[in-house]
Amino acid sequence: MYNAVIFDLDGTLTDSGEGIFNCVRYTLDKMNRPQLDDATLRRFIGPPLAESFMNYCGMDEDTAREATRFYRERYVPIGWKENTVYPGIRALLRHLKKQGVYLAVATGKPQTTAQTVLDYFGLSEYMDQIAGPMAGELHANKADLIRRVLPDNCKALMVGDTAGDVKGGHDTGIDSAAALWGYGTEESLLNAKPTHVCKTVSDLMTLLGCPQEKGLFITFEGVDGCGKTTQMNLLEKQLIHFGYPVYRTREPGGCPIAEDIRKIVLSQEDGGMCSETEALLFAAARAQHVKQVILPKTKEGHTVICDRFVDSSLVYQGMGRELSMDWVKLINRIAFESGAPDMTVLLRLPREESLRRRNASSTPDRIEKAGDAFFARTEKGFDQLAAENPDRIIPVDAHGTPDEVAERVWQAVWAKLKEAALS
Repeated sequence: MYNAVIFDLDGTLTDSGEGIFNCVRYTLDKMNRPQLDDATLRRFIGPPLAESFMNYCGMDEDTAREATRFYRERYVPIGWKENTVYPGIRALLRHLKKQGVYLAVATGKPQTTAQTVLDYFGLSEYMDQIAGPMAGELHANKADLIRRVLPDNCKALMVGDTAGDVKGGHDTGIDSAAALWGYGTEESLLNAKPTHVCKTVSDLMTLLGCPQEKGLFITFEGVDGCGKTTQMNLLEKQLIHFGYPVYRTREPGGCPIAEDIRKIVLSQEDGGMCSETEALLFAAARAQHVKQVILPKTKEGHTVICDRFVDSSLVYQGMGRELSMDWVKLINRIAFESGAPDMTVLLRLPREESLRRRNASSTPDRIEKAGDAFFARTEKGFDQLAAENPDRIIPVDAHGTPDEVAERVWQAVWAKLKEAALS
C-alpha cells in the first residue's frame, strides 16, 4: 500500500480541456496566428503553457511569453471555471485522506492557478502540498515538481495522464499509474512503461483499496410551478461540475411500472378516481421506484435527485385530499423505512405565482385542476412539514432569476454534503 500519492491536475483530477482549448484559440486569434487542430490542442494539457506555445506553434521564448499573457487574459476570469472534476476523484481523495495517506499535486499549471482551481472545487483541503511553476517560471520539469512535494522515506505513487507524468515518476524513483481517462494517448503512456495502468478512476480506486461510498438522495418539493425542473437541471449540472455522479428521476415514475401508474394518476380526466385510490397508486409507484431505482443507484455511489417523493403524498393526498395522515404514512412505509431522503429542497413560492407560471407553461393535469382551496392546503402543508423536519427539509426562496435561486440551492446542498462528509 502506498503512503504517499502525488497527482497531476489537468486530465487527472479535473477535465480541463474545454477551458484550455478555448483560451488557446482566443490567444491565437488575438495574435493573428493559424488555429490548431484538436489533436494538437490536446497536447496543451499537462506541460507548462509557454513550452506548448513554443513546441506546437513555433514561437520563440519572448513570443511565448506574450502568448501566455493573452491566454491568461481569458483564463483568469473565465477559462479556469470551464473545468469539471472527474467522477470518483472526490471519493478517492476523501478515502485516502481518512487513511492518513500523504496527498500532493505536481502540475505544469502555474501554482497560484492550480491552488485557485483546487480551492474552488473544495479539493485543496485534501492536499498536503501543491507544486507548479512559480510566477515568471516558463519551464518546469515534472520530476523537479515531484521532488518539491515528495516526502522522505515513503512508498510513493505518481498518478498522471501523460507520458511526462510517468517519466517524472521514473526520474524520481517512485512508482507511477497511467490515467487513461485523461488526455494522453494510450500508446504514449504504455510506451513510457508505467508501474500500473488504470483505464478508469474506479480502477485507481481499486488499486488504492478505496471502497464504494453510498451516494446522497436529494428530493425537490414545492407547489406546482415553483421552478423544480429548472432548479433540478441547474443542480445536476453543478454536481457533475464538482465531480459527483448524478442520477435524475421523478415521481410518480422513474421506472417502467411507476411510469405506467403515472399515466393513470396524472391524466387530464379523473375517471371517477377516489382520493384513496389516488393515494394507493402513488404509494405503489413509489414502492417500485425505491426498490428498483433509488436504493440501487445510491448504493452505486450516485447522487440521486428526485422530482417529488413521499412529502408530496403527505401534502397532496394527506392534507390536500384531507385523508388520514397516519394512513398515508402507513401505505408509504417503504419510503420511510428504507428510502428516506437525505435532504429535501423545498422551493417556496406563493401558490398564486406558482400556479400562474404552471398554467402558462402547459395544460393542467388532473391534480392541478383541484382548485384554490386544495392548493391553499398544500401550500400550508409543505410549510408544516418543513417546520416538523428542519434537519432534512431546507426551504429555499424561489423568487428571483433562475441563477439566483440556483445559488441558494447550491449553498444548501453543499452544506449538506459537508455535513455528510461527502464534500
